[in-house]
Amino acid sequence: MDVKVPLRSVEGKTVGEIDLADALFGIEPNQHAVHMVVRMQRAAGRSGTASTKRRGEVRGGGAKPWRQKGTGRARAGSSRSPIWKGGGTVFGPKPRDYDFRVPKKVRKLAFCSALSDAAKGERVSVVEDFALDVPSTRTGVDILDKLEVPGKVMIIVGEDDVNVEKSFRNLPRVETFLPSEMNTYDILRFDSLLFLKGALDTLQGEGADEGSA
Repeated sequence: MDVKVPLRSVEGKTVGEIDLADALFGIEPNQHAVHMVVRMQRAAGRSGTASTKRRGEVRGGGAKPWRQKGTGRARAGSSRSPIWKGGGTVFGPKPRDYDFRVPKKVRKLAFCSALSDAAKGERVSVVEDFALDVPSTRTGVDILDKLEVPGKVMIIVGEDDVNVEKSFRNLPRVETFLPSEMNTYDILRFDSLLFLKGALDTLQGEGADEGSA
């Protein structure tokens, strides 16, 4: 599968064409692998700190609430029983770790599937590398307007693109990533993926190892 996208300048003009690596952007997406990896990543983000007290952990309840016979009430042995107000909780949550892992090959397949789906849906754009002497959010806004990148945008920059990254990171619909920081779930969260050419070269040179999986 031959996948090509236009190479554009910061002025929004098409200045060439870029071949996207088939191994990353040209496979048939595997939805099951994507589902498994997204579940894994979402589970890793759960704190697992919810906790309740069982009857043995609730304060009080040492004395029998009332005598065994003659009151017409239940034969209760403790006021901390789960059936009473202020009593313990039955089968309530306790701190736990929700993490689970999927095989590295499945993570790689899911990552490539997410990128391929983005390319197939024409959500991938590439812009020529450019430098800024100082960070400028206004410049970042102007560039996005000229490129006409829609929706929520993932911008992938290089290690040395510090001022470029700072120019985009304060925009409400934009998040910036290094190639090594990309992952399956984040790719799915965005409407558009905008690569600086150098960052795309880095990603395609390193292959399809997902950054945070």
